[in-house]
Amino acid sequence: MQKKTLCVALCLAICLTLSSHAAASSSTFRVAVDGVALETEVPGEIYNQVTYVHYWPILEAFDPNATATWKDGMISVQAGQLALTIHINAKYLEANGRYFYLPNGVLMRDGLCLLPATTLARVLGGTAWWDKGANILKINVGEGTLLPGSSYYNADSVRWLSHIIYAESGNQPLEGKIAVSNVILNRVSSPAFPNTIYDVIFQRNQFTPVSNGSINATPNSESVLAAKLCLDGANTAGNALFFINPNTSPNSWAARNRSYVTTIGAHAFFA
Repeated sequence: MQKKTLCVALCLAICLTLSSHAAASSSTFRVAVDGVALETEVPGEIYNQVTYVHYWPILEAFDPNATATWKDGMISVQAGQLALTIHINAKYLEANGRYFYLPNGVLMRDGLCLLPATTLARVLGGTAWWDKGANILKINVGEGTLLPGSSYYNADSVRWLSHIIYAESGNQPLEGKIAVSNVILNRVSSPAFPNTIYDVIFQRNQFTPVSNGSINATPNSESVLAAKLCLDGANTAGNALFFINPNTSPNSWAARNRSYVTTIGAHAFFA
């Protein structure tokens, strides 16, 4: 995967945030879909500066024939060409075989399922933003086409990302797995490192699993999930280029020479 593709994926994943907005104290929002204002306001909430809305009125405006089925903690939605699965107790959505990270998870309010507006718009193939002058949330979806995972994900990228994620952080939480993958993708985007996922991982003297052979271990399902989430823009480690386990490497080169970013689970990350 080339640098331009990775940058686009990361940019697409930026959530709609509001530092201050009149709607921040509201429990319902005015919403327009493709320029047409919905007749009734949509239940919603500003949570951690992210605009959440009830998914159903937007999907119904997109496709009046949309259907939704609740079963075993999941909502399965079919709307036009979109097959969407909402995992109520997970931090991601699955749409047409692609995976989108929800840092705050799904919000349930009064029996209603709320999703980040920009993520919902994105799985519909569109965008969402606040028109502050009109005090209305605008969602444009157009044709509502989302490239399926079978076409979007590069098989080798998923393979090697999931292998390094599992080898380095297989016992870490999902956020930690994503962060390890972020380091790989950040290196691909950096002129200081090789420009492919494979070459970054197998660069000499960089990752212990390559030298000890554990890179070849079969990754677990969450490591594969983390790889796909990252390829669709998930980021928990910012611009980090290095990670260490401070318990086993308390005086590492990265800790002494690079800027600290964050600690997730057993790993500290540095830019």
